[in-house]
Amino acid sequence: MEQEQYSKLLSELPAIDVVVTMGCNVQCPMLPCTHREDWGLDDPTGQPDEVFLDAIRRIEAKILDLKARLEQR
Repeated sequence: MEQEQYSKLLSELPAIDVVVTMGCNVQCPMLPCTHREDWGLDDPTGQPDEVFLDAIRRIEAKILDLKARLEQR
């Protein structure tokens, strides 16, 4: 089976509409886009499962909110 996904250079990416960064105290590359937001989430690495589950719930809520806002454009 041929592998279709692979790591790409930033210059290989197609035009990007929306960029969401998670925060997590990591510096993300700047990508040209029409909409950008940072969700400022803490990195749950090394934390108990409940912290991961809380992060999952927060990400899900933020995705649904972003989807609704983008649909109103």
